[in-house]
Amino acid sequence: MPKYDYVALDSRGAETKGSIEVANQNEAIGRVKEMGLFPTKIVEAEKVQDKAAGKKGKGKAPARKGGKKGGAMNINISIPGLGGGVKPKVLTTFTRQLATLVDAGLPLLRGLRVLEKQERNANLKKILGELSLSIEGGSTFSEGLAQHPKVFNKLFVNMVKAGELGGVLEVVLKRLAEFSEKAQKIKGKVKAALFYPVAVLIVAVGIMILLMVFVVPKFKEVFAGMGMKLPGFTVLVLGISQIIKDHILETLGAAAVFVILFMLITSKTKIGRLLWDKCKLKMPALGPVISKVAISRFTRTLGTLVSSGVPILQALTIVKETSGNVVISNAIGKVHESVKEGETITAPLEASGAFPPMVVSMVDVGEQTGAMPEMLLKIADNYDEEVDNAVSAMTSLLEPIMIVFLAVIVGSIVIAMFLPLISMISNMSGDEGSKGGGE
Repeated sequence: MPKYDYVALDSRGAETKGSIEVANQNEAIGRVKEMGLFPTKIVEAEKVQDKAAGKKGKGKAPARKGGKKGGAMNINISIPGLGGGVKPKVLTTFTRQLATLVDAGLPLLRGLRVLEKQERNANLKKILGELSLSIEGGSTFSEGLAQHPKVFNKLFVNMVKAGELGGVLEVVLKRLAEFSEKAQKIKGKVKAALFYPVAVLIVAVGIMILLMVFVVPKFKEVFAGMGMKLPGFTVLVLGISQIIKDHILETLGAAAVFVILFMLITSKTKIGRLLWDKCKLKMPALGPVISKVAISRFTRTLGTLVSSGVPILQALTIVKETSGNVVISNAIGKVHESVKEGETITAPLEASGAFPPMVVSMVDVGEQTGAMPEMLLKIADNYDEEVDNAVSAMTSLLEPIMIVFLAVIVGSIVIAMFLPLISMISNMSGDEGSKGGGE
């Protein structure tokens, strides 16, 4: 009877290794699950020994050259970053199509070949070809996906691995497709809501630069020729105009440097990212939307992973890495530590202050009733609707605010330029009146 080596996770998330003698790999998976473990890798011991012997047989001296030029060796080589540049929308379409083909009874390898032939994205087409070769070489689908971390994240790889081990790959692929589609839908709505205010802001800045560089200096020449005393507000606007006109390149350069430094600080440093993410959650109009999107993403990701058979500790680790917000990520980290110590999920969620009482209560109910995945997905669906409402409300609020902002910018410059003219007209009217009264 063949011998199988296994690597599995126990209920606390600790890795366990061992060997069992069974008839085939499916029986090995069942036996490991009966032991109360979650298998992550099961390989026949003889195949492992054959691979090891093959590597040793090449000799020590030519090992480096053989590793690069040998045809069989290239199948399992992991090249970080290979196949980058695949857009989320393209990846979502691929996942949905593959789920449909596998659910229809088409073998996975054949489904990948079919999708490879019709794929228009060059990077994804290349990756699909490499995935097919990897599977033909004896690797699992999840192992092939793991070789392309910039395209298939840990969420994707671990869900596929859980689907393979549980024999429900088509179900997991469907869930992944639904998850990606809903994530793209939410992201699209937020982008659409932000488009209008960003467009108005760009227009406002463009108009201000145009007025300050070309229009206001003309008024300055007129005022200088008249030799009249100018109001303080007009002098201020003329001074700003002169600075912008004389130092426009320096001003634009300083603005660009400020933006680059801000992006580097908020993306590359831990403190910067934490402060920026906190700031985003507390913004007047945008904060509630960002908070709801983050909570929806957390609950949907965790619910999808757990319902697909991924152990809770492993699922929490993946969710922490894919949360997209440091505040939420830190809260999930505390949840992970709590669960690892055998405590509940609810207490650290409530203590973090990042999750509303309703979310904490629903998670508590799900934990007590044993229906955690279903409850998490219900929370995600509810928050998706709240995101729709929040985006609509934010758009309705931002439109008049941005119109008023544009009117204030342009109106202030116009008023500053016409104040001297109004003052001059008033003085002329006063002089004529005094002359008429004298006569």
